[in-house]
Amino acid sequence: MENVIIRHSEQADIDGVKAIYESEVAYGGTLQLPFPSLERWASRLSNLPQGCYSLVAEYDGEIIGQLGLSVCDNQRRKHVASFGMGVKEAYQGRGVGCQLLQAALMLSDKWLNVQRIELEVYTDNEAAIKLYQKYGFVIEGEAKHYAFRNGEYANVYHMARLRSYAESVDNMRNTL
Repeated sequence: MENVIIRHSEQADIDGVKAIYESEVAYGGTLQLPFPSLERWASRLSNLPQGCYSLVAEYDGEIIGQLGLSVCDNQRRKHVASFGMGVKEAYQGRGVGCQLLQAALMLSDKWLNVQRIELEVYTDNEAAIKLYQKYGFVIEGEAKHYAFRNGEYANVYHMARLRSYAESVDNMRNTL
């Protein structure tokens, strides 16, 4: 998708971010709950702790995606970050997730000196798994009954991307 702007979220974006996670597809694919309150999202996005970043994808004035990135504050894990993201249902499969992920990886690699990025993804979310693998994430394990979702327990994969590995994959792609 062209003309998508990726930027840090602002106070005026809170309604748009809330709208992303109101969709059953979004809250069913994340750890969010249905019926998110505006107050909760306002509190979450207005008071980001140090080491936390919120990026949004904006298209034609509409917030269509959001990615939250958190760098670990534990002294021994300051080289590690994790993230979660959602894309508005009408815009899924159109490259918005790629653009958000690329921006988060650029921020992590070139500015925050993050060496390892971790995430959890439901094992049945094939589109997200393929997206993460495209950017060098690998499945490191599976957690059974990780979260309660839609009346039953769901499994997740633990995935991670090591910067040194990702750089070698990028170099291989560039030589092909």
